[in-house]
Amino acid sequence: MTLSAPALRNDDFTAMRQAMVASQLRTTQVNDPRIVAAMAEVPRERFVPAHAAALAYVDRAVDLGQGRALNTPLATARLLVQARLQPSDRVLLIGAAAGYTAAVLASLVAEVVAVESLPALAAHARDALAGTPNVTLVEGPLEHGHPAGAPYDVLIVDGAIEELPSTLASQVVDGGRIVSGIVDRGVFRLAAGTHRGVATALTPFADIDSVRLPGFARPRSFTF
Repeated sequence: MTLSAPALRNDDFTAMRQAMVASQLRTTQVNDPRIVAAMAEVPRERFVPAHAAALAYVDRAVDLGQGRALNTPLATARLLVQARLQPSDRVLLIGAAAGYTAAVLASLVAEVVAVESLPALAAHARDALAGTPNVTLVEGPLEHGHPAGAPYDVLIVDGAIEELPSTLASQVVDGGRIVSGIVDRGVFRLAAGTHRGVATALTPFADIDSVRLPGFARPRSFTF
């Protein structure tokens, strides 16, 4: 029998959250205790549609509708670890979705500017993040970021992209950290790099699936 979301109690979600931490994070190089503690605390079920709450802690992407999905716990956690987050950091988060990663970041850094392009997801995020004073939700194209708030210490793209626009990378301070999912010739990986001057190179560090984000397709070359 399939358990419906309304039948789940807070204790059920707490148990699922603990199982996620034990089986998906601690066994896969998610070794920053601050990140583990934050993900053990944030109620992930608040950041998915009500009908999908029972799936909030599975080790796969959760459909959010309109072609978007919540990234897997492992992909998000590995990106956060690789970002080497500091309590004083200002973070630009691309792909806020319904607000989960912003909520995790809120307890780890000084300020989060989270960008989401879909109005329905942005509205959900605003409601779910109400009362989180160090998170600003910006609605707009993901690939544009939020230059009005630049510069940022860290850029986190919580999903897979084909190409990182220079206009987005330039919103990070010189020496700032960038982490993102990437699509490399059809293979999904997680990658990290440092912004230096006008150059930013992302180096893959793990072959882990990540949800694809819109707006970052590499321009297609013409063939004759």
